[in-house]
Amino acid sequence: MIKAKPKSPATATASKRRDQATSKANPKAPRQTKTALLLDMLGHPEGASFDALREATDWQRHTLRAALSRLRKAGHAVEHITEESGPSTYRIAGAGAGEGEQ
Repeated sequence: MIKAKPKSPATATASKRRDQATSKANPKAPRQTKTALLLDMLGHPEGASFDALREATDWQRHTLRAALSRLRKAGHAVEHITEESGPSTYRIAGAGAGEGEQ
């Protein structure tokens, strides 16, 4: 049977200092997920083009389409707007609703 060597006091102290420094340097701040980025971009009244969404997330086409489908399944009303003279645009339905109405 092989017994593990106990840590020397110097090693234990260095490890403890490293853990404390790491915890101070990386406070648990909420991170920006790509899904949150999509929701933010789609929330603008003008929406966002498919290419702008791809560039912002650095996702491939099929991955972005799947993410948009997941948003729909999660209950978000994602609109797909196609115009003859421009790129396809996506937005959350009702985003900016009421603007210009009096």
